[in-house]
Amino acid sequence: MKKEGQIRIPSGCAISGIFSKDNKKINGETIIKSISTMHDRSNGLGGGFSGYGIYPQYKELYAFHVFYENTASKKECEDFLENHFDIENLSKIPIRKTSSITDEPLIWRYFLYPRHSKLADSQLDEKEFTARCVIRINSNINGAYVFSSGKNMGVFKAVGFPEDVGYFYRLEEYDGYCWTSHGRYPTNTPGWWGGAHPFALLDFSVVHNGEISSYDTNRRFMEMFGYKCTLLTDTEVITYIIDYLVRNQGLTLTEAANVIAAPFWSTIEMKNPDEKSKLKYLRNAFSSLLITGPFSILLGFENGIMALNDRLKLRSMVIAEKNDMFYAASEECAIRIIEPNPDKIWSPAGGEPVIATLKEGASK
Repeated sequence: MKKEGQIRIPSGCAISGIFSKDNKKINGETIIKSISTMHDRSNGLGGGFSGYGIYPQYKELYAFHVFYENTASKKECEDFLENHFDIENLSKIPIRKTSSITDEPLIWRYFLYPRHSKLADSQLDEKEFTARCVIRINSNINGAYVFSSGKNMGVFKAVGFPEDVGYFYRLEEYDGYCWTSHGRYPTNTPGWWGGAHPFALLDFSVVHNGEISSYDTNRRFMEMFGYKCTLLTDTEVITYIIDYLVRNQGLTLTEAANVIAAPFWSTIEMKNPDEKSKLKYLRNAFSSLLITGPFSILLGFENGIMALNDRLKLRSMVIAEKNDMFYAASEECAIRIIEPNPDKIWSPAGGEPVIATLKEGASK
């Protein structure tokens, strides 16, 4: 008889997210409690979290979280950072040693901002300059990987079960208005530190349950615009697609969702004329960015969270609300463990984005 970890479970992986529309602070222990209820959906080959609002003292600076394989890669990366950014603070990311998390790389954190002279010479805005620097490091500096690069947010991930990863990173020391989490059961790609979820670029972070059969098409399109997929897993490209569509092309999140999980042509034909015209444009203009295959994703961004299923709803997704709180997870138990009595709980339709944002006046 095969044992746990020896059987391929295509529907494996767990995702969970918590968001406060009023910007109430949620301790990191809460998201650990949620994701740990779905322990059996992962196999210890990847776990991770993203937290938003966790660095209020540095909220105007980009927070780079970086894995290094060795001191040589650290020196090369830091030389690059010092040449392109003003670094206000740098340190090791605090961790707690545990027997369940092994072979950790060097894990460092930098709070920084683009050098004025470099930014001016580049003729780019600060986000594009920063994104290009992140991609350059991850593509060209062997043994260095910037796995988080947004403002007032951070990603924490490793090889391990998610509850052990949260303990390892001491998430009880962080408070934020939004958390997403992931427990990994890799099926077609290796389990390694860089391949754990979330995947992030600037303030976008993605956790994903499923498989992307359109990956090669999606990747080739994105690489025409300077993005590089180097992390040996299909989920990475989802983050870049969203960054490209929303930040570079100016689409709304709903419009981006209608590209990623585009309605069928037969469904589009039943829409009113204005909506039909818009949906036809999105399908034709960005046809290479349709993601096919089973998936459910949670997207964290600067002031909110989005949940999205594939259009056939081949992966589970449950949403709940309680007062100002928003919850999303692969299973209802992950919500009930932290909010036993939600005001509303439902499963969204396939391809239907569910978006929650901070209320007007809620300070980030």
